[in-house]
Amino acid sequence: MIDSTPSKLQTVRNTWQEKVLSPLTRRFRERRERFTTSSDAIEVQTVYTPLDVAGIDEPGVEETYLRQQGLPGEYPFTRGVQPNMYRGRFWTMRQYAGFGNAKESNERYKFLIAQGQTGLSVAFDLPTQIGYDADHSFAEGEVGKVGVSISSLADMETLLDGIPLDKVSISMTINAPAAVLLAMVIAVGKKQGVPASELRGTVQNDILKEYIARGTYIYPPAASMRLITDIFRYCTSDVQRWNTISISGYHIREAGSTAVQEVAFTLANGIEYVRQAINVGLDVDNFAPQLSFFFNAHNNFLEEIAKFRAARRLWAKIMRERFGAKNPDSWKLRFHTQTGGSTLTAQQPDNNIVRVTMQALAAVLGGTQSLHTNSKDEALSLPTEHAVEVALRTQQIIAYESGSADVVDPLGGSYYIEALTDQIEEQAAAYIAKIDELGGALSAVEEGYVQREIQDAAYRAQRAVEKGDQVVVGVNRFHTDEAAMGDLLRVNESVRTAQVAALQKLRTTRDQAAVDAILQRIDQAARDPQAALMPLFVEAVGAYATLGEICDTMRNVFGEYTPENWV
Repeated sequence: MIDSTPSKLQTVRNTWQEKVLSPLTRRFRERRERFTTSSDAIEVQTVYTPLDVAGIDEPGVEETYLRQQGLPGEYPFTRGVQPNMYRGRFWTMRQYAGFGNAKESNERYKFLIAQGQTGLSVAFDLPTQIGYDADHSFAEGEVGKVGVSISSLADMETLLDGIPLDKVSISMTINAPAAVLLAMVIAVGKKQGVPASELRGTVQNDILKEYIARGTYIYPPAASMRLITDIFRYCTSDVQRWNTISISGYHIREAGSTAVQEVAFTLANGIEYVRQAINVGLDVDNFAPQLSFFFNAHNNFLEEIAKFRAARRLWAKIMRERFGAKNPDSWKLRFHTQTGGSTLTAQQPDNNIVRVTMQALAAVLGGTQSLHTNSKDEALSLPTEHAVEVALRTQQIIAYESGSADVVDPLGGSYYIEALTDQIEEQAAAYIAKIDELGGALSAVEEGYVQREIQDAAYRAQRAVEKGDQVVVGVNRFHTDEAAMGDLLRVNESVRTAQVAALQKLRTTRDQAAVDAILQRIDQAARDPQAALMPLFVEAVGAYATLGEICDTMRNVFGEYTPENWV
């Protein structure tokens, strides 16, 4: 027979609710009728106690703790993937940067390294992201605007000039043509005398979130998945220190998802990539340790901390229980964080420094492995050098002055954080179960389920701002008259002119017969589902075949994707 007698704590809390809290709230109305996190389905109580943490009031509390939280560096990694986290070394401070041509971006990278940045994060312009050279007609008006223009190995050589690839890790936000850009880094490393096995970095390589939220895809899903698993296979044997994918919730959140949806859809995409890799014959424990993730840090400070903890725990369970991974490194969710670009405001841009500070601190308290802090002017333009310096200093102040890096998972054990971690995990797992019913992430994306869920969440969030239920300081409350911000960074159209001239010169000086031969071999390999493509890409970029030429060769074989099923 189950004992239904309330515990002493339950009795005390019921009495407090009735005799202390309720009389006060009847006399003085609270700010809202209902408090929620940004994930609207999670209601926030007035106060949290051990009663709100799963299993904490039951016999065997120590066993519950070990099962749900555990110790850092051990399964289920709720409290962190390293035993001592930042007491050993800080997270990688990796400012996302790139604009104009390779020379200008190289100068920005050297400035950031001189200011204490510990890893590079490369932003590419839109033509590069969708596999077009700077002289393509589709590139007009976009060359160098939102990132650096890279059309050939010559550009990549300039971009990484003077940057020791055996000491500095390189993260590249590139997806559809990720394999070609990775081949260029490998080729530059070879010229520097750095073998591929010593290169460190990450290639985003996450095409599912492009279909979902961002749109810089080229090929249909089957061909895209082939390129992704081809990178997995190649790096497992040749570039072992490289993260082969950065499964990205960042852009899902920027498109308007809730925190729960960000975790759910990101991990569902991760499940799909693991399935695809296993289906082509790869051993899960060979490639899984090279998987990484990329999350957003938004404004709801405590929800973001809990989100990171929940994602780690849920992924560990997925890898061990669903896929039977045996290597503990296969269970670890290692992630990069970027502060929320969509939370930045053009109004009162100095306020963005405060927003970014809170978001960055949430990422650190949540156990990130690497971090980018947005600059205050990014709602208006590419960041200026001064704004980037302030953003980097924000990380350094958190690291060296706040004390938050001196203890692992400092908010672990908070009744609210633990309860919220449980709720986010539970609701994200329910989404993943729904996606499983639909046949997996790829099927769910193709029929528009994921997109609809994000669109609905974005609509609710926008309506909350418009109605004033969600306050955005300086936008829908606390306005001021202010002059427009000056000293913005603008990329001149002359960048394209110079890039086109450089491409024309390259095409007249390279060995065209060698280029034609390797492109023909890529064409033939693309038509053979069993053929490896990465070694051919490395050879092609070494012959100075351009990004567009390589991608067009595959366009001729694979075709291009049109999202006919999106709604």
